[in-house]
Amino acid sequence: MSTDREAILRRLKTKLYRDENPITDAFSRLQAPPLNIIPKRGANDLKNKVKNFIEEAEMADATVTKIEGLASLPKVITHYLASQNLPTGIRVADSLVDVNWGSQPLLSVKKGRAKGTDLVGVSRAFAGVAETGTLIYLSGEENPSTLHLLPPTHIAVLMEKDILGNYENAWTNVRLKCEKNAEGATSLPRAVSWVTGPSRSGDIEQTLLLGVHGPQRLHIVVVGNG
Repeated sequence: MSTDREAILRRLKTKLYRDENPITDAFSRLQAPPLNIIPKRGANDLKNKVKNFIEEAEMADATVTKIEGLASLPKVITHYLASQNLPTGIRVADSLVDVNWGSQPLLSVKKGRAKGTDLVGVSRAFAGVAETGTLIYLSGEENPSTLHLLPPTHIAVLMEKDILGNYENAWTNVRLKCEKNAEGATSLPRAVSWVTGPSRSGDIEQTLLLGVHGPQRLHIVVVGNG
């Protein structure tokens, strides 16, 4: 190998921060991900994170209701459905098994994966991001992705304590939540969904339409610690 060629490759290796053990380096980055530049607006206390989240979510055409505890959830959902002239049949995630749905006799509750005939899906968000009003869902048996993708109306249940400042915090919590394999790498769920507002598209004649690829309505219920 010529001296010039060696010099070029050496410079490339230096610029790419690579040594003779790229696999070891890759595992190190996975176990201790480097931090990026984080926007300052996400670095608030919980009260302001909740405020920012609601403002950003509403700017993205979602609607938001804040309640003190899960005991109020059935009543709030009943009122929301009535305000939108929607039927009272809902498909809910098993992750909301502790909710007393029977407190609202008008609700017709089914559990499990959403089907094509379901008009309203209710699921629990893993986290919310104050920076953009984004919801995060982890797929799994207790929280099927179909619930927030298939029905034309989706109701997201988000615990106040799960509202984070930025995407970096959210990914950190995802890694902490998920199991690690024998090598120490995170085993992520099949789908990690990031949802900001209702589904929309401007592909057709540059006209913005809601509900093209997913729910037309997104209602978020932020649950306090009560």
